[in-house]
Amino acid sequence: MKIRYDGEGDTLDILLKEAGIHHAEEYGQIIINYTKDNQPVEIEILNASKFFGEFLTGIMRAKPKAKLIEVGS
Repeated sequence: MKIRYDGEGDTLDILLKEAGIHHAEEYGQIIINYTKDNQPVEIEILNASKFFGEFLTGIMRAKPKAKLIEVGS
């Protein structure tokens, strides 16, 4: 996995694996690129600084007294 941030375009790219991209699906600020077998290849987050700023702010507001917040499984 490779993660790359483009400060000029404010995009965060997460390359999951090296494979050809067949198609993409857009979910708001998130674009997921897939192989022809519908396996995810890359995740692109547009306006990444704003996206993560709002995401982290939302988590902190939800649990204001928590010392550690874990996201994911």
